[in-house]
Amino acid sequence: MSPQAVVVGGSIAGLGAALALSGAGYRVHVLERGAPPPDGPLAKAAHLWPRPTAPQVVQAHTLTSLGVRTLRERAPKVLDALIAAGARIFHLVNALPPGVEDRAGAVGDDELVALACRRTVLELVLHRFVRELPEVRISYGTKVAGLMTDAGSDRVRGVVTEDGSRLTADAVVDATGRRSESRAWLAAAGVPLADDVHAPSGVSAYTRFYRLTSRELPTPLNRGHAVGNIWGHYAGVLHPEDNDIFSVCVGALPGDRELSALREPETFDAVSRATPGLAPWLADGVSEPVSPVHAITCPPNTLRGSASTRQRPVAGLFAVGDAACVTNPLFGRGISLALTHAFQLADLLTEIPEPGVAQSRAAARAAERLYQPWFRHAAESDRARIAQWRAAVNGTPLPARPAATGQPSMADVVVAARTDGVVWRALERVLMGLSTPAEALGDEKIVLRVQQADASYRDTEEPPPSRAELLRVVRAVAAGRGARR
Repeated sequence: MSPQAVVVGGSIAGLGAALALSGAGYRVHVLERGAPPPDGPLAKAAHLWPRPTAPQVVQAHTLTSLGVRTLRERAPKVLDALIAAGARIFHLVNALPPGVEDRAGAVGDDELVALACRRTVLELVLHRFVRELPEVRISYGTKVAGLMTDAGSDRVRGVVTEDGSRLTADAVVDATGRRSESRAWLAAAGVPLADDVHAPSGVSAYTRFYRLTSRELPTPLNRGHAVGNIWGHYAGVLHPEDNDIFSVCVGALPGDRELSALREPETFDAVSRATPGLAPWLADGVSEPVSPVHAITCPPNTLRGSASTRQRPVAGLFAVGDAACVTNPLFGRGISLALTHAFQLADLLTEIPEPGVAQSRAAARAAERLYQPWFRHAAESDRARIAQWRAAVNGTPLPARPAATGQPSMADVVVAARTDGVVWRALERVLMGLSTPAEALGDEKIVLRVQQADASYRDTEEPPPSRAELLRVVRAVAAGRGARR
């Protein structure tokens, strides 16, 4: 008889887990507390799908190279369905910096891609694919109240829902996202919890979606899959999505009262037009807005202790995606990491099929190998950016730069990547999740190339507005609104 799995949470991590586990021979029951997505034409259904339990889905999203590789290798039919639904593959080497002289192709360039697709469309395509699998059943409007465990709570046997139903399972997967509900279930069962590790993300994101009136891109994508950048006091990034839709995301420091006006569509559009590279996309006759401004303060980077080797093993219980680790959405890695984790977990349960301490510890080690490098990278990058943004907003000096270590700083790598294609590719592999910072940037040859790079080179990209210039844009909109009243 096939083993059974209960997956709690029906968003991308949960659907990815269901897809992976069903392929590993499990019969899977997905429990989602929200309402089912609407049927009908995909584009319309994705637009109409209310997601009160997942406010992040209406923010800008891109599937990084890691996620594309995972789908290519493990779920190619899902990738084909996404492209058929209007998603687009962008090749990042098309944005090789102009200062790089050797522009010949290199090994691994075919991996440097990104999939342009709204989160709602990606999730709906995945949902429609998974629900047709004969081994998978999805129940909506179902909330899990706790775990069924053996005496001593060392082995999970299933879950209990709020209505009292008892669902047995050989494996229970927590895919409840940032809520990480398995922590509450374990605490209720009397299991001591390992502490989480937190680091601030320090960004409020404002996103609006637009529709192009033609399929031609108004400008080249200076990031290969995006236009814009993260600058010294704010971020402004435009991502093409699916079906002629594009998103603009403006990031600001939480508590920045003047930039909180970005919630207003008129202010958002004015700031976006003042952001380098974005104005041609927002010109009259080129695009039209199709959404309000969606605002969210990003959660802190969080490495869950309950999904680590520091947690006392509880056989048969696993966390995937954000339930195991949250990294700043500004880096765009969450979906790719969740899909990759789902298939890694399925492989591990195939290799070690018997629930027990060995299986639990192996799963914890695998989760740490996957997530720890990205948590550390996000925490360190956010720490440096927050200090820079605070100095700009408050008009205070920048803190002293940390002492140099054996590995080059990301700032030095970015400078070297402007003229060195080898360093650029190593940097892109990190940004796209294909290689950890230690793997890509710890190589002695890369370190040497960074050290020898021409630091005097200056690219020709338009500089961002200063803090004072950006505030003048915001205040001009407010003054115009007041004059019209």
